[in-house]
Amino acid sequence: MTAPIELELPSSAAGRRLDQVLAELLPDFSRGRLQHWLDTGALQVDGECRRRRDKVRGGEQVRLQLDPADTGHNTAAAQPIDFPIIFEDEQLLVLDKPAGLVVHPGAGNADGTLLNALLHWRPALAAVPRGGIVHRLDKDTSGLMVVAKTLPAHHSLVAQLQSRRVHREYRALVRGDLISGGTVDQPIGRHPQVRTKMAVTPAGRAAVSHYRVLRRFGFCTLLGVRLETGRTHQIRVHMTHLHHPLIGDPVYGHARQPLPKEALAAEALRRFPRQALHATGLALDHPVSGQPLAWEIPVAPDLAALLTQLEAAAAEVQA
Repeated sequence: MTAPIELELPSSAAGRRLDQVLAELLPDFSRGRLQHWLDTGALQVDGECRRRRDKVRGGEQVRLQLDPADTGHNTAAAQPIDFPIIFEDEQLLVLDKPAGLVVHPGAGNADGTLLNALLHWRPALAAVPRGGIVHRLDKDTSGLMVVAKTLPAHHSLVAQLQSRRVHREYRALVRGDLISGGTVDQPIGRHPQVRTKMAVTPAGRAAVSHYRVLRRFGFCTLLGVRLETGRTHQIRVHMTHLHHPLIGDPVYGHARQPLPKEALAAEALRRFPRQALHATGLALDHPVSGQPLAWEIPVAPDLAALLTQLEAAAAEVQA
């Protein structure tokens, strides 16, 4: 038997259906499987069997006991794909995900992903749901990610993410000249017409992004963005909602966006191959000791080179 999954239901979930709350707190498992475990008693609340539709009070203790054969996780092949490791101990691994590396296998990416790499370099992660991956970065977004190396660490990190106690900081280069920072508090959900995209929509889930201006180039602006929530494509969608899409974003950007008159800057922007987004900062509590931990890294080399070229173009204009 594997170690049980144990967690406490948050007070913010009071009044909601038990199976709905569990599906959010345990995103590695489908709602159907969680319902099955409630029905069979593998998943108990305060030491008792509960019905799917029971209402949550908040503060209940949940315990899920799984057999290894019942996890259904990590059937991906181990592959020797390199990635930089920023920090590692017995519970956590913090890495700098390169741009172009998909996090999980999926349609069009059966292998060659971060999960394949993790299972090669740290085979013990096969016993942790999703190889210990508790949050994602888009394929063409680079930067910091944390991986849980044990089941207790996995439970702790999922709970911290759910309660917004994991702090994430990004650098985003957006089109247009922003004068000042601000906050975007707009719900994000599936785009009503294009199902492969996300959008600001009243039916979406709460999403909050705080941004501040770090450098203005006139035709584009470098932002520091801090997330309160972690919705799919959140920064990309929120910046597009402000009419300042990310440089190089093929999904949410405007293909016919005019380029600056400066030849050096125009060429640099035209050649940048991805959305200009990098996760530079990450802070959380250690899952065992509770000690606050924080990491900060520079922007990826390709984004750093682009910013250098834009600085040179700006200096040329001012000369």
